[in-house]
Amino acid sequence: MATVAQWIEGARPRTWPAAVAPVAAGTGAAVLDLRLTQTGIDVGQLLLRSVLALLVALSLQIGVNYANDYSDGVRGTDDDRVGPFRLTGSGAAKPATVKAAAFAALGAGGVFGLVLIALAGIWWTLAVGAAAIAAAWFYTGGKKPYGYLGLGELFVFVFFGLVAVNGTAYAITDRFTWPALLLSIAIGLLACAIMLTNNLRDIPTDAASGKHTLAVRLGDRRTRRLFTAMTLLPFALLVPIAIVHWPVLLGFGALPLAIGPVRRVLSGATGHDLIPVLGSTGRLELVYALLLTVGLIL
Repeated sequence: MATVAQWIEGARPRTWPAAVAPVAAGTGAAVLDLRLTQTGIDVGQLLLRSVLALLVALSLQIGVNYANDYSDGVRGTDDDRVGPFRLTGSGAAKPATVKAAAFAALGAGGVFGLVLIALAGIWWTLAVGAAAIAAAWFYTGGKKPYGYLGLGELFVFVFFGLVAVNGTAYAITDRFTWPALLLSIAIGLLACAIMLTNNLRDIPTDAASGKHTLAVRLGDRRTRRLFTAMTLLPFALLVPIAIVHWPVLLGFGALPLAIGPVRRVLSGATGHDLIPVLGSTGRLELVYALLLTVGLIL
């Protein structure tokens, strides 16, 4: 039976910044919009909706991690895994138990999402929420998981970038804005960089098991170049927003955190040497989001 520590490790905390960052950025974008339009800010409602959005994002992130653990485990993809601990592949937990944990996390995300939708009165977004939950499961679940087709980064960009940032801002302001759109692209790229790090490390084992991720399709060298672009481009996207609100340039304070992972990836690190890059890229996304959020609300 898996221990509590193993369940926490199986939830892959290094990926959680991908859930926190878009909500922080979306909240900051909402505050900026309310101030530019001279709309009154109900701090209580803003905090409540932001917390609910965060609970949705975290639940979906944990749910997709458990779902990935279960699906890859039963397929045998994790039999020779170099990366972090896996509940199913290691035999620490029964596949059915891991599957139930995935459904429980995704269900919790659905409940939190319903509360947020009801509070904001944006019932049309139910379809978006249902699509997000389906995407979390079918990443590696089902007969034809899209993660095995090289589409994982695309879906991460959409749901942990475009949807999460713009959705958070819209739930607060009931408007779509171009600063939120630019930030959603930036956050989505950093979230993709986290996944790309994981897939770069697993190119040998994924290729052998028939899991054709984007990294497998691109090959080692081009994957490393793409990681570099995904890590650095978000800083350039801050410049247009700074024209109307210069404090957002605080986000550049996270740039030094990009040097380490980019240098390690471009140096040709493989296997276990890439595991720290996963955590450092997650920290980069989180710090980037928090700093630009501070700049947005100043």
